[in-house]
Amino acid sequence: MEQFEFIHRRFGFGCMRLPMKDGEVDLEETAKMVDYFIDHGFNYFDTAHGYIQGRSETALKACLTSRYPRDKYILTDKLTGSYFNREEDIRPLFENQLEACGVDYFDFYLMHAQNAKVFEKYKQCRAYETAFELKKEGLVKHVGISFHDKAEVLDRILSEYPEIEIVQIQFNYLDYESASVESRKVYEICEKHDKPVLVMEPVKGGSLVNLPPEAQKIFDELHGGSNASYAIRFAAGFPNIRVVLSGMSSLEQMQDNVSFMEDFHPLNDKEQEAVRKVCAVFDSLNMIPCTSCRYCIEESSCPKKILIPDIFSAYNSKKTFGDWNADFYYNNVLTADNGKASDCIRCGKCERVCPQHLPIRSLLQDAASVFEK
Repeated sequence: MEQFEFIHRRFGFGCMRLPMKDGEVDLEETAKMVDYFIDHGFNYFDTAHGYIQGRSETALKACLTSRYPRDKYILTDKLTGSYFNREEDIRPLFENQLEACGVDYFDFYLMHAQNAKVFEKYKQCRAYETAFELKKEGLVKHVGISFHDKAEVLDRILSEYPEIEIVQIQFNYLDYESASVESRKVYEICEKHDKPVLVMEPVKGGSLVNLPPEAQKIFDELHGGSNASYAIRFAAGFPNIRVVLSGMSSLEQMQDNVSFMEDFHPLNDKEQEAVRKVCAVFDSLNMIPCTSCRYCIEESSCPKKILIPDIFSAYNSKKTFGDWNADFYYNNVLTADNGKASDCIRCGKCERVCPQHLPIRSLLQDAASVFEK
């Protein structure tokens, strides 16, 4: 853990799910969260140009960078593939990001959402080379990647670009042995290349907070912390993990997370066994492992305007809790002004950008069979 000791503690503020009010980021609530975070000794903030349709960066300017000296926080931003098509596009985009965030440099600049296909585009556009040049100019302190693919793909990327300094991966106890996400195998590739790890989705988009009743009972019997505490502490307990990000959307979530990360302790043997039992419950339910990152609708531009993550959430709620509200929500909210699951024309745009590699077209057919009888 000697690298990046300027990052205070193991916990970071992920700014993809900030509090919202009337369709805009609630700046008052966000500022309170920023203050609480910094007041308790934490300093790592993570954003990207496309988060909250561009509002995340500007919210950080309003709530963080315009209110605190530059040495009080570590700021990570990302180069997202949907915003450039040529090498010449990258620098203007980068300069726009600096301006949006209100800073003169980024501490970390990550090549965003790398997978086998996206990586080829970045190579063709010399995106990595441009990022390394920005580092030489002092506009970026450290260059890394965020990653969504198989372990063998990460091995290839880190072999081709050994200058990469840090890797952000999806890592949580439910995906640890997942055949699609391969959290464990991906983490081991980072160890092989001696790259520190940043963790995203430690609570899997909230799936590890709002648990099925059988799983909730297991954690309740511990008489310990919150569901989020077990998930975040699981991830933070691995030796090569430098920061665990949490996409908090309320001060209450912030206060809970800070309470157990301020004086961090890894899961003990009893808690590890409870986590294994919770994983077994999830395996028996066969739920859709969607994290609600919303790439499928924000980056793929679904031609039928189907609210895919919301429909999957309703589907999981229906299957897990037998929730009759899920039917009402599907018919009167999710599809009132947007497409139904059965409207899918199977173009595949959503699947090409899904970090979880979900068979979305097939899963929408499943959802239609449940909600559109």
